[in-house]
Amino acid sequence: MREYLLLLPIIFIFHDMEEIIGFDWFFKTNSDLFERFPKLNKIYNGLTTSTFAAAVYEEFIPFFGISLLAYYFPSKILYAVWFGIFLSLTGHFAVHLILSIYIKRYIPCVITSSICLPISILILIKSSCYLSLDILTVTCIIISVIAMIVNLKLAHGFAHFLSRRTDFN
Repeated sequence: MREYLLLLPIIFIFHDMEEIIGFDWFFKTNSDLFERFPKLNKIYNGLTTSTFAAAVYEEFIPFFGISLLAYYFPSKILYAVWFGIFLSLTGHFAVHLILSIYIKRYIPCVITSSICLPISILILIKSSCYLSLDILTVTCIIISVIAMIVNLKLAHGFAHFLSRRTDFN
């Protein structure tokens, strides 16, 4: 299991660099999406590349932190939390691909999502062999997935806070 732990932050960084690099360009050249999909407007309108990057950094902290903790202090609970976080990231890749198909155009994350999704599934399959699926492990995985969903919402809120309160713009 230990050989997979540090792949989580590496894959996260690889994927999110495409998102950060393409963020500003995408929304400037695809402003019609805000009209077609009002929820996108609520989530992304008013953000800049800098504030989006700050949100990505906030998301990176648990990815890197849990990976390091599990690497240096191996335990069943940390492995399960790591697995739940990696499962969340893998789901994130799938959502990006589905969203791109739904809106019928490239979004800045599709290339790395296409690369990372099969690799992540393989890592999850291989690392699942090291986990015992008892109630504690499953509970930790579920809590980790929920925590990452909440963290994503917090990261978006953080980005909007920065957009309103600072000169990140």
